[in-house]
Amino acid sequence: MSAEQLAAFRRNAIDLISDEDLARKLERGRPLRIKYGCDPSAPDLHLGHVVGFEKLRALQEFGHTIIFLVGDFTAMIGDPTGRSKTRPALSREQVDENARTYVDQVGLVLDTSRVEVRFNSEWMDAMTSSQLVKLASKHTVARMLERDDFHKRYSSGAPIAVHELLYPLVQAYDSVALEADVEVGGTDQIFNLLLGREIQRAYGQEPQVVLTWPLIEGTDGVEKMSKSLGNAIGVAEAGEEIYGKLMSISDGQLARWIGLLSRHEPELTEAAEGLAGGTANPRDAKAVLARTMVERLRGPAAAAAAEDHFDRVIRRKQAPDEVPEVPIEAPDGAVGLLEALESTGFARSRSEGRRLVAQGGVRIDEGRVSDPSMRLEPGSYLLQVGKRRFARLVVRA
Repeated sequence: MSAEQLAAFRRNAIDLISDEDLARKLERGRPLRIKYGCDPSAPDLHLGHVVGFEKLRALQEFGHTIIFLVGDFTAMIGDPTGRSKTRPALSREQVDENARTYVDQVGLVLDTSRVEVRFNSEWMDAMTSSQLVKLASKHTVARMLERDDFHKRYSSGAPIAVHELLYPLVQAYDSVALEADVEVGGTDQIFNLLLGREIQRAYGQEPQVVLTWPLIEGTDGVEKMSKSLGNAIGVAEAGEEIYGKLMSISDGQLARWIGLLSRHEPELTEAAEGLAGGTANPRDAKAVLARTMVERLRGPAAAAAAEDHFDRVIRRKQAPDEVPEVPIEAPDGAVGLLEALESTGFARSRSEGRRLVAQGGVRIDEGRVSDPSMRLEPGSYLLQVGKRRFARLVVRA
């Protein structure tokens, strides 16, 4: 065991339960099995996940086995963490579709050739009803209701479905099935991770070490990063989008983001030191972070292109050199603006399109649009939504 290894585990950690257990496991000199679970409740991972992946990457370099567990079974239950009401369960088809790209996205940070990828349906689909009852007998309802979100819902009279109580138990049993030495996750998972220790003991296993890292706030600077809240920076997004969104974060978030995402790159280290000493311009430090993250996820050429795109389109307010062309048929002689926004994917619905127009975020040929009922006759139009999204609309009769 080395001090360097312990430092790698402790870096950016919020909870480490316990130091003594971890030291004892490391002293045995064998690689540890480190479990990280992710439910495919949405198709894209984001920079909030990358905070954890960077921790796993550092531990992977010490030779430890990283187990990336796709919770395809638990996703059909629905994670109740932080929920004020029961979340609709996903179908197997939805779960499979969301999980399809996960490993590729994880590979943007981790060496997936050295990652053990597992799905908890492997053992949960095979579990008999009597085995599930046995698992449920290992914990009490009273203890389960100590969980903050369950406690609040129970106290307020909000319903808690019985199947929701199974979620933490199944997540805990995953540690038994995988014989996990360590389980890692965000601070919102602390109850579930600790329950894993308890269930491992109940099944005669040595309890896992629990390690949590901080949750990163989204681009709004308020709520935790989440695709459903619209404040996330997806790892699968285009380099220009990642760069632009990072440039839009508040100055108050910057030092924290650099600290959580840094690999000690010289430029990032210098930016962090400058921010701490009050000598760095926050805008320049954001540019360093944005360039670093795009290069890490997309490569040097993409980082250079994203930086050039931001300078030209955002700072100098010029249209990008390359704009995707979107043909739209107008059988009635014209097409509605809201329909065009849906066709380009810039709005998921007509109501969202109306909101974009009301917020002043839609431009046609560089002129701001104020009328959501606007109709476009046959011709070519430059559509801009927000600061970074462009499309060339080709309306055909």
